[in-house]
Amino acid sequence: MYEPIRTKSVHTAVAPTLPRRSRDEELDLQLAGHLAALLTVTDELRALEPCPELDRAAEQLAEAVAGLHHGHPPLRLSTAPAGRGHAVAARVAALHRRARALAGRALVVAESRQNAEAAALAERHIAVHTAAA
Repeated sequence: MYEPIRTKSVHTAVAPTLPRRSRDEELDLQLAGHLAALLTVTDELRALEPCPELDRAAEQLAEAVAGLHHGHPPLRLSTAPAGRGHAVAARVAALHRRARALAGRALVVAESRQNAEAAALAERHIAVHTAAA
């Protein structure tokens, strides 16, 4: 009366083709992403307003990202310095707000990962960009 099913069901679970990552690996990737984004904003701020503090902060961020990426250095933003004026001042203020938000996200992930070094780095950036904004 009924014919047996001869093909595989479409509902059968397919073996995953990609290796799974642990929670810690996922958090490391998130942290590296937030710190890399913060590095990009810092590099843009350095192009608009060069100062030694931003240079040191960018180097610290680059080292932290490289450490999370098993020694691979992050890509860096290279922009020419812009002129002065109201538009540049508004852009700098917006970049400081963006950097503060990114540092906050990095702090949350670093705390979740229990990475004290990255958390301290993020806290310093939050303080610097809050004062600058």
